[in-house]
Order: sequence, then C-alpha cells, then structure tokens
Amino acid sequence: MADIIKLLPDHVANQIAAGEVVQRPASVVKELLENAIDAGATTIKLIVKNAGKTLIHIIDDGKGMSNTDARMSFERHATSKIATAEDLFKLNTKGFRGEALASIAAVAHVELKTKPDGNDVGTLIEIEGSTIINQEVCATPKGTSIAVKNLFFNIPARRNFLKSNNVESRHIIDEFQRVALAHPGIAMSMYHNEGELFHLPSGNLKQRIVNIFGGKTNEKLVPVQEETEIVTVDGFVIKPEFSKKTRGEQFFFVNDRFIKNAYLNHAVSAAFDGLLPDRARASYFLYLKVDPKTIDINIHPTKTEIKFDDEHSLYAILRSTVKHSLGQFNIAPVLDFDRDSNLDTPYDYKNKNALTPKVEVDRTFNPFANVAPPKKGAQLPKHEKQNTTGWEKMYEGLQSKPSADGGDFSSVSFESDASNTDIFVGAETSMRTENGMNNAFAKAESTTYQLHNKYIVTTIKSGMVIVDQHRAHQRVLYEELLRNITVKESVSQQLLFPLVLEYSTSELGLILQLKEGLENTGFAFGKMEDETLEVTGIPTSIGEGQVPIVLEQLLSDLENEVPDVGFSQTDTLAKSMAKSMAVKAGESLDDLSREHLVNRLFACKEPSVSPSNRTTFITLTGDELEKKFK
Repeated sequence: MADIIKLLPDHVANQIAAGEVVQRPASVVKELLENAIDAGATTIKLIVKNAGKTLIHIIDDGKGMSNTDARMSFERHATSKIATAEDLFKLNTKGFRGEALASIAAVAHVELKTKPDGNDVGTLIEIEGSTIINQEVCATPKGTSIAVKNLFFNIPARRNFLKSNNVESRHIIDEFQRVALAHPGIAMSMYHNEGELFHLPSGNLKQRIVNIFGGKTNEKLVPVQEETEIVTVDGFVIKPEFSKKTRGEQFFFVNDRFIKNAYLNHAVSAAFDGLLPDRARASYFLYLKVDPKTIDINIHPTKTEIKFDDEHSLYAILRSTVKHSLGQFNIAPVLDFDRDSNLDTPYDYKNKNALTPKVEVDRTFNPFANVAPPKKGAQLPKHEKQNTTGWEKMYEGLQSKPSADGGDFSSVSFESDASNTDIFVGAETSMRTENGMNNAFAKAESTTYQLHNKYIVTTIKSGMVIVDQHRAHQRVLYEELLRNITVKESVSQQLLFPLVLEYSTSELGLILQLKEGLENTGFAFGKMEDETLEVTGIPTSIGEGQVPIVLEQLLSDLENEVPDVGFSQTDTLAKSMAKSMAVKAGESLDDLSREHLVNRLFACKEPSVSPSNRTTFITLTGDELEKKFK
C-alpha cells in the first residue's frame, strides 16, 4: 500500500494558519499592534485605507530588529517571547505563538522596515504570498514600520467573504480601542483614508477613556478598586442612569489583555441588580491583575478567551467590589436610607463619653394622701335601670308597603369594595335588563376587548381573532416607515428648542451613515460634531422624550452589522424604529385605539407576521370553540 500522508508545503501550512489568525483586516491590526507593544513602543501610529483591504500600515518607535531577526520573524513558530514549554504558564507578552507575521505574509503583500537603536541603517524586506522578493538595507528611523497591502490577494474566496467597508472599519476601530484602553501610557493615533479618527496622548486610564469616548464620559465614571491575594481589581463602571441597551462599553482586561467572559460579565450585572433601567446593560472598564500561572491564555486562536483556575472566587470578589463602589459613591442605596442626618454625632462630641442621665424618684410620694376615706357603713352607688316602657312607638309610621318617595327597604344598597371580574379589561359593557335581572348575553357597546393589556380580542364572521398588540403595531409602523423612506414624503414636526444628544465617535459615525434614511422618516438634524448630535425635528408619530430611545435601539440593532447602502439599510432602519416606537405589552388602550390598530393591521400587505417574522394574530373558529366545551 502506498503512503498517503505527506508533509504540507510551507506556503500551504501558512495559509491554513492564516485561516485562524487572519479572519479579517481587524485581525491584522490586532496582531501588529500587539507586536509593537511587545517591542516596547511609546508611540504607535495606525494608517488604514479602504477599511484595511488596500492598506494597513503600523509605525512604532520600539526597539526594532536586526537584519537576521527581521528575516526570521516571518518564519513559522519563530518568536522571541518564549523559549521553553514552562514559559507558556508565565506569559507577560501579547504574542507568543510565532504565527502572526508568517500567516499575514501568506495572504498579503508585506513591506517591513526596521532598525534597532544604535545602528546606522535598517533593513527592508518585501514579501508576496510567503515569498521574499526583496531584502536590502534602507534608511529608516528607530523602530519598525510594517505595511500590509492587498489583503487576501491570492485567496479571492476569502476576500469575497469580507463585509462592507463600514462593517470592517468598525471592527478595526474596536480592536484599536481595546489595545489603546489596555495601554493608556502609550501614545496612539489612527488614520482612515487620510482622515484622523483618534489622537490619544499618553496618560492615565481615566484620561484614555475620556479621550476615546468623549469628554462627557468623565461625569459618568465610578472608580472601582480592590486588592486581594487572588486578584487586583481596578477600573471604572458607568453610572446606572447612563447605561445603554448595547454591549459596546463592556471591557474586561486581564493582565492588560482584552478578554470576553460571560461568567465575569454576569458578576458585574449582578452587582447592578435593581439599579439599571429596563433592558439596559451595565457598562464598565475593569482591569484584573492575576498571577500568570493561574490562567491559560492559549485556548483560542485570537486569545480573547481565558481559562481561570478559580472562577468562583473571581466572581464573588468582582461582584462585591463593584457593589461596594456603587454604595461608596452613593450610587446604590445603603441599608439605613431612612436615616435622619440630624441624629449624626457632631464632630465636637465624637471622642466624648456618653453621660448617663440621673433620674430622681420621690419614694415618699402617695397619690391618695388627699383623698377622704369612705364613711363606715356607706354603700357604693348603683346604676339606675332605664325605663323601656313604650318601645313600640319607635316604629310607628313604618309600613311594609313602599312609600310615595320610593323609601323601600327592597332598594337598599350595601356599600362594598369594588370588584372587577371582567375577563376583558377595558371593555365598557352596557347590559340590557329585563324584569330587574341582568342579561348576561347582552351585546357590548365595543367590538374589541383587551386581555391582560397585551392582546386585543375581536370577533369575525367565523369566530374570533386574538391580536398581539406589540407585534401588530410593529408591522403597521414598519410598512409605514418603509413607505416614507422610499417615497420620501414623511412629515416632520419642528422642535422649538433643538434636542442635543451625546454619542461616542463610532456611534456618531453610524448615525451619520444612516442620516438620509432617518431624515426620510421625519428626523431633522442640525450640527453633528464634537460627539454631539443636534436634533431639530422629529417624526409626528413619536414624542420628544422617545428620540433617545429610538436612536439607542437603532444603535443596538446595528451593533454587529452595518448594512450597505440600499434596501438592506432601509429595512434595518425601519425594523429598528418600528420596534422602539410600537406600543408595548402592558399598555392599556382605549376602544378607539384598539379598533384603529386592528383595522390598520389588516390593511397591511403582510398582516400575519411582524417584521421579525413572528405571528401577529391567531384565529379561533366557532367549531374550535365548541370542541373546547365537549
């Protein structure tokens, strides 16, 4: 039998490794930024063109590489970070597997310029698809400059799987922010298509957060700090009143490495229990320092998942630490929230001992001293018996026949607690009466009823219809918004005073991309700069107080995907706005509103399903009802 197992060529092995390491342009940005940090850089510049598909260029002032090291850095499993297997359990660097540069060079054109401190000239290396096409000396400043061009040029299928430029740009910004937040002492800047997005000077953690997410973030931060034998916790949480429905501002760092951990996220959410608005999520920037021996980083190719030795202890410490900080800064109510401040001990009496009051008692006091004693042989007074003669006269004039003015005992009504036993809440039923008896089968004035403030019940020729009011209203608003955006005939109500809202740079960029669609729904915008958005007009179907909710829901729906310009973008916009503007379950509707909603629903093109393809109504025929009573 012939041998069938063969050793893969290097270029094939590198492309396989690239499938794990290089998933999209943001993966290249992450690996190269981490290499610059491991090189001891104090200033890092990131230049991106065409969302990283055309160019990703990173320049740092680190220690640089020699001629031999520059060549070896592109070999598989070549690294300066570890030497033995034991080093994997005490990692203090970002990268350690030695596959990043080899994998990137396998699927792109790479140009590397590097020079260590003390050398007169540096090294230039040009690689195309794992093949070195040029190596020579060059003049370059201290540090390393690496440019990745034409990503996936030799794998068209992988390039076709990339999303739109808007989506890929957001992923690059996310990776840049994560690295920048983990290392506030390093000055970092980012340029996209020759426009500067971020300019972050070196500083402390709070300054870095404010520089990334805007100056208004400063007042939202609550410091968190705790040091134990297991873990040291540092960072900030966002005050509950500024929480959002998105997960955008949730950052965990372990030993200066960004991670994702649902278990620890639950610990923070548990600390905010009872403080967050409905469906809002806790926002935080938390930094954990643990012994490298107690964690395993090498369980995921992107190294964003970490395995802890003692997760339960971390959970308890993190939860109590965040809860303590919220209480310490009067964010969460303390146990003695009804305490009267007037009862506090003044500072002047703080160190004084309490004096026991002296109570003097007159033991010779006799309360009966001045009362004359009763005479001998006297009897105590007796109660006189009341005269009950002629009691029948009290009832004179009362006959069993009804009087002329209707004073009949048969019409006496007794006061009792009001009880509502109607199944259909909100239905005003006017029942016909006959011979003083209620007719239980009399027809009600309204043809629609509201059940549990969630469903609308109405009759049809064949039986009855039960409508989910929230989903039905979503369908009605969705088709109306689609029509307005397409036809561009929406009506806008101008605000007397413009509404000024605050968003981060990335969130403002998303709204700017959807500005035309929002304007077609009835929104009107003023200035959009300096992380503020000025709203001068709103659709007639929403109130001024709903504007932040509508836009926040839109940002939440666009968190993971920004659709291209076209119908997909319009569809996402209409779905998101319909979901936030629709009447919610639990809201009571009057007769006119119920009937109007039902009529508008059945006038839609697709009344049977909501925009998210969920059932809006069900029907029960007369035959189905009869079977229920058999």
